[in-house]
Amino acid sequence: MAGRGGTQRPNGATQGKICQFKLVLLGESAVGKSSLVLRFVKGQFHEYQESTIGAAFLTQTVCLDDTTVKFEIWDTAGQERYHSLAPMYYRGAQAAIVVYDITNQDTFGRAKTWVRELQRQASPNIVIALAGNKADLANKRMVDYEEAQAYAEENSLLFMETSAKTAMSVNDIFLAIAKKLPKNEAGGGTQQRQQGVRLNSDQPQSSEGGCCK
Repeated sequence: MAGRGGTQRPNGATQGKICQFKLVLLGESAVGKSSLVLRFVKGQFHEYQESTIGAAFLTQTVCLDDTTVKFEIWDTAGQERYHSLAPMYYRGAQAAIVVYDITNQDTFGRAKTWVRELQRQASPNIVIALAGNKADLANKRMVDYEEAQAYAEENSLLFMETSAKTAMSVNDIFLAIAKKLPKNEAGGGTQQRQQGVRLNSDQPQSSEGGCCK
């Protein structure tokens, strides 16, 4: 992860290529979408997270061997009254994380609906990850790991169970997405980094991602 002093490879050499991708989180209300983003971007967890209104925007970087991936993250509201706004956020997205709560079977059913919608209406090559959140509440589990894994395999989804509370697999799921995204998007040649990317939650510069410099 990047620090304020810059993002470097372990051997001290600066990264070569910067790729920017738009990522959207979808799922039923209260499954922990905002908590996952907060844990990934700021390393924080709030026991009582307010519901998102419309959508929230944050950015974060992931460092691969020769590439820095910058995610433009759109955290969408899960309430049904905001459903009609969702296409505004997943349109043009290169990646999506569909989140459900492992203690609530209904949210898993709703996640399947989101996956179908993305498969029909989102970008054809979108990378979709399925996140079974609240894995710290395994003693209250209502969705079997094997059931979700089988569904993910049938639909060519990345799949992990996560816990925003304990940070379990939160960074891992974003890293897995970063590795699967194509790094040869149109939008410019390779640019040598002079400084590292600073972690931030700045305002979006555009609604489209997928730019490598």
